[in-house]
Amino acid sequence: MDIGSLLEQTARNNPSKLAITCEDRNYNYCDFNKQVNRLANGLLNLDIQKGDKVALMMKNSDFFVFSYFAAAKIGAVVVPVNFRLTAIEVNYILQQSESVLVICDNEFEELFPKATENTNVRSIITIGEPENDRHLAYHYVLSTNDQDPEVHVLETDDLEILYTSGTTGRPKGALFDHRRIFNVNLTMITSMGINKDDRFLHIAPLFHSAQLNLFLVTGVILGASHVIHREFRPETTLEAIEKYKITHFFGVPAMYNFLLQVPNVDDYDVSSIVRCGYGAAPMAPEIVRQSMQLFETDRFFNLCGLTEAGPGGIGLGPEGHKNHIGKGGKPFFLTEARVVNELGQDVEVGEVGEFLLRGETIMKGYYNKPEETKQAIREGWLYTGDLAKVDEEGHITLVDRKKDMIISGGENIYSIEVEQVMYEHPQVLEVAVVGTPHEIWGEIVTAIVVPKKGEIINEQELLDFCREKLAGYKIPKKVMMMEQLPRNASGKTLKYKLRNQFKKIES
Repeated sequence: MDIGSLLEQTARNNPSKLAITCEDRNYNYCDFNKQVNRLANGLLNLDIQKGDKVALMMKNSDFFVFSYFAAAKIGAVVVPVNFRLTAIEVNYILQQSESVLVICDNEFEELFPKATENTNVRSIITIGEPENDRHLAYHYVLSTNDQDPEVHVLETDDLEILYTSGTTGRPKGALFDHRRIFNVNLTMITSMGINKDDRFLHIAPLFHSAQLNLFLVTGVILGASHVIHREFRPETTLEAIEKYKITHFFGVPAMYNFLLQVPNVDDYDVSSIVRCGYGAAPMAPEIVRQSMQLFETDRFFNLCGLTEAGPGGIGLGPEGHKNHIGKGGKPFFLTEARVVNELGQDVEVGEVGEFLLRGETIMKGYYNKPEETKQAIREGWLYTGDLAKVDEEGHITLVDRKKDMIISGGENIYSIEVEQVMYEHPQVLEVAVVGTPHEIWGEIVTAIVVPKKGEIINEQELLDFCREKLAGYKIPKKVMMMEQLPRNASGKTLKYKLRNQFKKIES
């Protein structure tokens, strides 16, 4: 069954139920489906055909949701684009994905004269009034026909090209069909217990696979209610949880950390929260514990996956958090996982190897990149590039990216382990650990630390704190203070930028 027809089914079964709230615009499921159909038929009038690529460069909004489902209903392929990218970066994605249409917020219009050079883009639709007279206004494109478009879409038809976050280089487009995304939805239903009575708050960017596929699409096909914020602000997030009685909260670790820093955080009523999910980057156990206190629940889920898996991978549920906090967990429904050495053999308990995934949510491949696809998917297994280890009970823990592992004096040092210890220090807000060049040792452990507001961290005291919990060779040899860490819009720290910034060779 295709994703677009699942919306139609939900609207038929729950026509008057609240579907979307965004900036005081409210839609029940009947309204929602009609808005999608009007846009879908409008796209057909623009000669957008089944299989065409439609790029969305938009902040979170009801219009993003309408655009996504409208494209799905006519068999087009959605290409969500990170709205923080430059014109050159957007140009690369539009070229590589072979997009023929862009739908964008009006604040991003100025990018597109340059971003569309030497691309297949025929039309640009602007949300709001276009400033560029070559662009089409969204409301102008809408058809008066609010019935389902007459396009036969199969579950094997392509649905999305999701570009990786590009933390180590140029992004690659992971290709998914309707069936794979539906399997992602099944995974969330079975693993987290998501249901039609849930009320979601969408604050993480919808162009990111986690917020889009795990929670928006899953919630829509179930008939849940969705509150959409254009961007994340800690105070307004807490206000929305209280106002709309949000039941399901998902955020990247940095978001939880910022919520904890709100001065009057205890004044907000967040008791409606039934479960919390976190992912996109490792979350320090200390931040998890503090977040459990904030939301007054232990129903926390570590969703440890990656874009190429839908996203999917492994997860740690509430029971696992009792004794295994900090670990990634065990494979999700419809997924298998292994940790292997360089010979492709399963590692022994406690040994470090590469994390592999296989299952029904894994991408078809990287779009128009056959060689990269062959490298990533071998004999059905997705080689993730993540390093991990397995405990006696089968819990998998990610310890680093291959490219982020530090080798100092011949010793392998995993940045996540060092970061988790430093997060326990009461004055540390954020920390990133990278390897920087050294004449003798090859690399040394360098910690980039963001202090909490108003705090001044004594470097020696911080290192003494680490020494109590880490072997000597793991303790940072260099500590740098920054006001904030460089991150992409998915919340992942851009360690390559830090390595470049501090790459001066030490002796």
